[in-house]
Amino acid sequence: MAAGYKIPGVKFALCGLFWRIPGELKLLDSLSHDPDKLPLEHAFYNTCRITEDLNSITPVKDSEHFMVSAFIDHRLDGVIRVISIISRNHLQPLYCVYCSTEQVCKTVHTDVQIHRDHFGFPFHVSEVICKGRHMENATHVLISTKDSDNNVTEYLPIKNRVGMNTFKYNFIVCISTLFGNYNNVLQFAQSMEMYKLLGVQHVVIYKTSCGPDLEKLLKHYETEGMLEIVPWPIDQFLNPSSGWKFKKHKGDIHHYGQLATLNECIYRHMYQSKYVLLNDIDEIIMPYKHDNLPSLMKYLQSAHPRVSVFLFESHVFPTTQFEESGKFKRAEWNNIPGVNIMEHIYREPDRKNIDNPKKMIVNPRKVQKTSVHSSLQKYGYIHHVAFHVSRMVHVRNPMQVNLTKEQLFVDKRMWDFKPH
Repeated sequence: MAAGYKIPGVKFALCGLFWRIPGELKLLDSLSHDPDKLPLEHAFYNTCRITEDLNSITPVKDSEHFMVSAFIDHRLDGVIRVISIISRNHLQPLYCVYCSTEQVCKTVHTDVQIHRDHFGFPFHVSEVICKGRHMENATHVLISTKDSDNNVTEYLPIKNRVGMNTFKYNFIVCISTLFGNYNNVLQFAQSMEMYKLLGVQHVVIYKTSCGPDLEKLLKHYETEGMLEIVPWPIDQFLNPSSGWKFKKHKGDIHHYGQLATLNECIYRHMYQSKYVLLNDIDEIIMPYKHDNLPSLMKYLQSAHPRVSVFLFESHVFPTTQFEESGKFKRAEWNNIPGVNIMEHIYREPDRKNIDNPKKMIVNPRKVQKTSVHSSLQKYGYIHHVAFHVSRMVHVRNPMQVNLTKEQLFVDKRMWDFKPH
């Protein structure tokens, strides 16, 4: 068991730890209220075994908060940024304990930044910023409460320790959450294959649950190397909402923690991919003037070199309306559950006085915080991509349920890829 010791202004615990306290401890509390000053550290040698936590959600001891993942942010002088889920109704002082490979650990105060787009839910994605000396040597970190013991071994590995200008991928798609035993196998497979044809090399999905048929398909794409599955057991810790509005949908956190996963995905692949696409599995960002996404983004980035966030309008292709020839009712697809996107070529018109929701392609190294339909904090500018250049094909239940087929627009862009 750890033994607690007190020094004026500081409370800490020992777990086979040998402490060395630099500076004057009396400054510790005053610096916690001034984020512009470099926080005073106290350091110790951690002889407890640090285990690399494999979970994507880790409770913060003695709190209602959770850690998700940790990254070095080279844009902010190498601070440690911990993507977290914070209980907005139970805020408390938090500390950052970060350790080097030699298991020399330091503790500093933190700056907790709760994203503003919480939609009324009590739990929301936040970033815990840890500022200290020589953080470039840190390999593991944990968030601690003031009264917690320092014998916690559930440290997070610190990622992005080395920034790079060459990337493994040009395009990665981040699919925020998979939940509710989702089993739309055919649409999932068609969307994955369509993105391959468009130039996407990697898809990341945060999985809470899915149906048995889709489980087999996920394993196929994972084995192939196209798909990266991040376990997301949010329902083991909170009561996640299946909607976006607290008063209507209730629950602890917005849409199964969708905003936490989108922000995590940006940082996870900051130095792996030139661009990151943020959208859902039933959405495809489709070029209309170019053959693929590389050609589209070369054109857009050349025309708008200072833009880091590109917004694409969503347009609904209702699953209630089918193309009439039936040529895509393939026999080999008859027993596969899900929607056949090739059958749905009718697009809803714009709704009067309602803006179409948008999804994004971003330069991840230029984004600090994101929401679902817009970035919250970024470097550079945003650009609304013109409808005739590119738009999002969203094959789903109708938004305008009373429209007849004659009131819809025929849009056969997906058929351009049918030979493949």
